[in-house]
Amino acid sequence: MNLPKRAEDAHSTLAAAFNTGDLNTVLSMYDINGIMVPEPGKRVSGKEKWEDAINGILAIKGTMEIKTVYCIQTGDIAVGRSEWSITDGDEVKVAAKGIEVMKQQADGTWKILIDHAFGAESFAA
Repeated sequence: MNLPKRAEDAHSTLAAAFNTGDLNTVLSMYDINGIMVPEPGKRVSGKEKWEDAINGILAIKGTMEIKTVYCIQTGDIAVGRSEWSITDGDEVKVAAKGIEVMKQQADGTWKILIDHAFGAESFAA
C-alpha cells in the first residue's frame, strides 16, 4: 500500500488499509514513536502496544469508513478531525469522532503521529 502524498488523504488511506485486514499495512500508516488512544482513557505508544491496539480494532469485523471533517496543514505537520465507524451491514459496531496529528516524512508521504480515536467526543479523556 502506498502512503498518502497529501495530509488530507490520510483518513481514506487508513480506512482502506484497515479494510484489507493487514496489520503491516495498517502499521505503515503510523509513526509508532507517537501516541494512539484507541479507546477513551487508554493511551499506548511503542511498536508492541500499537500492534496490540490495532489488532484489537482489526478484530472488529466489518467495514471501516472515515470521513474527513477537516484537515489543516502547516509545513510538515497537519491536524485532522474525523468521523469514523465500523459497520457490518446495517449494524454499527463502533462509531466516533477522532482527532489525528500527521507528520510529513522525508519522502513526502504522511504518517499519523497522534491518533485519538475518540478525541472529538464530549467524553474523551
